[in-house]
Formats: sequence, C-alpha cells, structure tokens
Amino acid sequence: MKLKVIIHQAEEGGFWAEVPAILGCVTQGETFEELLSNIYEAVEACLSVDIAEHEVSEKDKILEVAV
Repeated sequence: MKLKVIIHQAEEGGFWAEVPAILGCVTQGETFEELLSNIYEAVEACLSVDIAEHEVSEKDKILEVAV
C-alpha cells in the first residue's frame, strides 16, 4: 500500500506530517529521519483500531482485507 504524506516544516523547528487518506493521522519529528520513523508508527497506529470500540450486532459481519 502506498500513502501520500504531506510534510511541513514546523515554525519552532523540526517537521510535522499528515496523511490525508487517514483522518487524524499526524506526527512530528525534530529531524527528517525522526519524522520518517514516526510516520510509519503513526500510520500503523491509525490503522490498528480495535474493533471492540465499535458497535457490532449479531447481523453484522467483520471482514479483514489486505491492502
């Protein structure tokens, strides 16, 4: 899977990034290398939402897909 990431220079120094395809997926880093590492962690965290947080009835089905 490929995702576009928008990287910004922070006014106070360092960088911050956002992943437009994943609502609320943002991260920051003091260096560009730290930012890159944090982007992978942020995407993984945003995509690993626990299904228990959602209401699922007996009529619903849960499907896992690889992308």
